[in-house]
Amino acid sequence: MTIQQKLSIDTPEQINVEYELAGPGSRFLALFVDLMIQIIAIVVVVIAMAIAGTVSPFKHGGAWTVALMILLIFGIQWGYFALFEIFWKGQTPGKRQAGIRVINETGRAVSVYEAVTRNLLRAVDSLPGPYAVGAVVMFLSPQSKRIGDYVAGTVVIHDKQQDDESMFLNTGKEELAGDINYAALSTDDLRVMEAFLQRRLDLPFDVRQRAALKLAEHFRLKCGVGEGTIPDNENLLEMLVRGFRQGIRFRSR
Repeated sequence: MTIQQKLSIDTPEQINVEYELAGPGSRFLALFVDLMIQIIAIVVVVIAMAIAGTVSPFKHGGAWTVALMILLIFGIQWGYFALFEIFWKGQTPGKRQAGIRVINETGRAVSVYEAVTRNLLRAVDSLPGPYAVGAVVMFLSPQSKRIGDYVAGTVVIHDKQQDDESMFLNTGKEELAGDINYAALSTDDLRVMEAFLQRRLDLPFDVRQRAALKLAEHFRLKCGVGEGTIPDNENLLEMLVRGFRQGIRFRSR
C-alpha cells in the first residue's frame, strides 16, 4: 500500500493548493495528548463529585450526584473531540500540539456535521480494543484515514505556518494597511493566497498576472478594500496574508 504524502486541490480561483497529509505517527501523538487530557478531566470530575456528595446541599442527593457525574464523564468522552474541532477549526489540544488539523477533502474548514460524524465513529474505530480497527484502516489507507474520516469526508493535514521569507514577499511588515477588514478572511483564503505567492515565480508571466488579478478582485471585495487602495494586485495579496496572520496570533495563538 502506497502512502500518499500530499493532497492536491484545485481551487475555484484556478490555484493548485497542496496539503501535507498527517501520518499515523503524528495522529497517534495527538491522540495520546488528548486522551491524557480526558483522563485528567474525568479524574477532576470524579473528585469534585465525591467532595460535593459530602457537602450540603448535595450530601442527601447521592443519586443525583452520581447521575451528574456520569453525564459529565459521558460529555468528556464523546463531546471532547467534536467540540474542540468545531470551535478550534479542526484542532484539539493534542492536534495543536502535534501541528495537525482536520479539514474537508475539498480543502475547506471542517463543518459541524463533519466534526460530529467523524468523532461519533470513534466507537467503531476503537473496536475491539484501543483504536485497533482505526489503526488498521489508517495504515491501509493511502491518505491515513480512519473510518470516521471516510464517512465524514475529512483528512488530517500538517498545519504549518508559512514564513514570509519562503514566499519572497515584496512588501514590508510596516506597510500593513489599517483600513482593511482582515477578519473577513478565513484560513482557507489564507492557504489559497499563500499557494499563489509561493508559486508565482514559477508561473508564466501572463498566467501569473491573470491569477493575481482574479484573486485580488475577489479579496478586495471580500475585505472592503477601496478602489485605488493598494493598486498592485500581488502587493495586496501579500498584505492580506500578513494582516490575517497577525490577527491569528492575537486571536488564538
